[in-house]
Amino acid sequence: MRYLPKSPAERQQMLAAIGIKTAEELFSSIPEAYRLKKPLNLPGPYSEQEIIEYFQARAAENSAGYTSFLGAGVYNHLRSVVTDTIIQRGEFLTSYTPYQAEITQGTLQAIFEFQTLMCQLTGQEVANASMYDGSTATTEAVLMAERVTSRRRVLVGRSVHPEYREVLRTYAKNSGLHVEEISYTAMGTLDEKALQSALREDVCAVVVQSPNFFGVIESPAALAKITQAAGALLVVAVAEGVSLGAVKPPAEADIVAMEGQSFGLAPSYGGPYVGVVASREKYVRQMPGRLAGQTTDREARRGFVLTLATREQHIRREKATSNICTNQALCALAATVHLTLLGKEGLREQAEQNLSKAHFALAELEKIPGVKRTFPGPFFNEFAVEFPKSVRIVNADLLREKIVGPYVLGTAYPELSKNALVCVTETTTRGEIERFVAGVRKSITEAK
Repeated sequence: MRYLPKSPAERQQMLAAIGIKTAEELFSSIPEAYRLKKPLNLPGPYSEQEIIEYFQARAAENSAGYTSFLGAGVYNHLRSVVTDTIIQRGEFLTSYTPYQAEITQGTLQAIFEFQTLMCQLTGQEVANASMYDGSTATTEAVLMAERVTSRRRVLVGRSVHPEYREVLRTYAKNSGLHVEEISYTAMGTLDEKALQSALREDVCAVVVQSPNFFGVIESPAALAKITQAAGALLVVAVAEGVSLGAVKPPAEADIVAMEGQSFGLAPSYGGPYVGVVASREKYVRQMPGRLAGQTTDREARRGFVLTLATREQHIRREKATSNICTNQALCALAATVHLTLLGKEGLREQAEQNLSKAHFALAELEKIPGVKRTFPGPFFNEFAVEFPKSVRIVNADLLREKIVGPYVLGTAYPELSKNALVCVTETTTRGEIERFVAGVRKSITEAK
């Protein structure tokens, strides 16, 4: 009864109250071919203790002692136990949307501090705090550009994370947006000539990622000039936030969409994470989600309030700028605590460690006969290399050595079928890098 609180008799009463006889009638609008006609293939039924034991056994199957060189939008960084200690306090862990400012000052202040940090990192003037992750933040930034420009065509670089592009296409499918992809050059950066030829007066946004999916640093300043000259807005996506500790922030962009996972959030099998949209202040009323602001009361005491929250549950649906219904406050708080503990110098040091270790790994890999760098452009903590044999086979060999290999670029880029995307962060030791390189060398040598 704890997990199935309604008895058969109670369910029948509920059905009768809405004028139907069976639960199947609730799903009559779903075509017969798509309805599940058999029980899910799940073990059980189990008692509560058996369920706990089952999940403990599944957890024990997780690989321990493995080293990972997989990044591709999700990064393993050092995290302080202080972060988890703070976010697990009851007033933060159980908080939801801070509708009533007079009783949610702590949550509102945390959101305000988060927004401030995001502005400092991105070089923008305003930031929100209620995006799910980097992919939805990027798409919401495009929709924001559409509202600002009243145009419906979007140009997105193929060097942008493939999953971000997929989310954008999903949104665009039923919203009247026309999405076109711009190729990348031999340097691994967005093709500026292709962009210029595609830019016309109907383009609302140009989307570029930096560092891009290949780990290569783009040139937002140059792309901003091209884009803004055509009356469009430049949207810069940032999937690896730690890069902003070493790379100049994309201040020239009109809108920045960022994934904040690298700031105190563990990979956690893909979420939950926290997305950010930051922009110039003149676009703030078209920004999705919510913004917390600082004010003073009648006694001149500092206080925090929601200044903009143009979501569908706050105002008329057709006036809402977004249907994002989460505040992601807990993840945003984790990022805030993490960045506060690091400070400017700490973030810079962390970024420099990522940079130096990745360059060391590349130099060692290039010593292996047949291994060569794919793109010669400057990069941060990820880089693409070409192997003389299948990346999947190399990864299978590495896995036997307790090494999670790099991302197979052929998965999203058929033209790069023999290329791997290698990620190295500050958590990777020199010994692990050397063991990884030795494993790759062994795999390639055995093939010959």
